[in-house]
Amino acid sequence: MKRRCGASFLAPAALATLAFVAIAYAGPTNDLIAAAKKEGQLNVIALPRDWCGYGGIIDGFKAKYGLAVRELKPEAGSEKQIQAIKAGIGAGRERPDVIDVGISFGPAARKDGLLQPYKVSTWDTIPDAVKDADGHWYGDYYGVLVFEINADRVSTMPRDWADLTSPDYKSAIALAGDLASNQAILGVYAAGLSKTDRNVEEAARLGLRFFADLNSKGNFVPLVGSTDTLVDGRTPILIRWEYLALGDRDRFKGKTRIEVVRPKTGVIAGVYVQAISAFAPHPNAARLWMEHLYSDEAQLAWLKGHCEPIRLADLIRKGAIPVDWRERLRQIERDRDASDPAFPSIQEQERARDVIIKGWDDIVGVKIECEPPQVDPGPIAFNTNRACQAPVPQ
Repeated sequence: MKRRCGASFLAPAALATLAFVAIAYAGPTNDLIAAAKKEGQLNVIALPRDWCGYGGIIDGFKAKYGLAVRELKPEAGSEKQIQAIKAGIGAGRERPDVIDVGISFGPAARKDGLLQPYKVSTWDTIPDAVKDADGHWYGDYYGVLVFEINADRVSTMPRDWADLTSPDYKSAIALAGDLASNQAILGVYAAGLSKTDRNVEEAARLGLRFFADLNSKGNFVPLVGSTDTLVDGRTPILIRWEYLALGDRDRFKGKTRIEVVRPKTGVIAGVYVQAISAFAPHPNAARLWMEHLYSDEAQLAWLKGHCEPIRLADLIRKGAIPVDWRERLRQIERDRDASDPAFPSIQEQERARDVIIKGWDDIVGVKIECEPPQVDPGPIAFNTNRACQAPVPQ
C-alpha cells in the first residue's frame, strides 16, 4: 500500500503481481448444478449487455446450464440494487438473486444482513484486499474513469478535469449515472482529487465545487448520460468507466467517432463486487452464477469486454490469455505507467459518498434527471422507479 492524494491505493500493478499457489479447480459440483437446474431460473439486476461484455456472459451461462435468466433493471445503480434486495425481503420469486455493486456498498450490505456467504472454487486467486474474509462479497473487475467524447460534436478534446470548464463545452458534460451510482460518486471524487493532495473530505468538497462551477458556466447537463445521449449530442462528453467507453468506440466505429481520454490527473480505478442476496429466491442458481463468473471463461470474457478481471494475475500466471489478446495487456500496462490510477479504500469511498450525497443539493444545486425508459423491463416496482437523486443518508 502507498499514500497519494489523501487516498489509500493498491499499487498499480499490485493486482497483477500477487503470488498464488497453483491449485487445480474442479468448478461447480454436480450437486450444485442439479440444484440450480431444479430452481430453473436466475434473477440478475443492473447488468447492461454492453457493460463489460455481460451480454455474452449471460448468454454463455444460459447455454451452458440451461437456466432462464431474468434481467431486471439493467441501468440501475449500486444503491438501487441494495434497495431492490430490501424491497424483496419476504417477497416472491421476481427479486434479484445477485448484485454487482461498487466495492463500498459490499460491507454496508453485509452489516445490514442483506448478503449470504459463498466462496467460489477459485476463491484463493481473488486478492484478499478486495474480498470479504467470510465470502459475503468479492471483487469481480475494475476500470478507471475517463472522458468519453463524441468527436463528431466536439472539436477540441479535453485532456484533464480543468479543461472541462472551458466555454468550448457549453451544455456538453454529464455524469453517466445518478447520485445513487458508484460511477457518479467516484466521478465527483475524481474531479476533487485532481485539485488536492489532502484528505478525503476536502477532495469530495472540491469535487462538489468543481461540478457547481460546471453548472454555473452552463457546461454541466443535469441528465443521466448514456450511449444514446452521447451519440445524439445531448451529452457529447460523458464521465464514464473506461470499459463502457471503449465498448462504445468499438460498437460505433464507422458511424460515430468516439474518443476516449484518460485525464492527466484525478484518475480513479473502481472495483466492483459480486454478492448473493440473503433473500435470493434461487440461491443455488446464484451460487452457480458465481462459479460461472469466476471461471477462466467468464474472466476472459470480461477482459475482452475492456474490463480488468479480478483474477487477471492468475490468468497471466497460468498462460491463459490468448496470444492475440496480449496487446490488450500491453495497453493496460501503458495506461498504468502513464496515469498511475488511485484505488481508494472502502472507508474512503464511503466517506466521500457521504460528503457528496449530503452536499450536492446545497453546493451544486441541480437535480440530475433520468431519461424515461424506452422499454419497461417488467411489472416490478423498482423497475419503473425514475427517482434519480439518491436520498440523503441519515
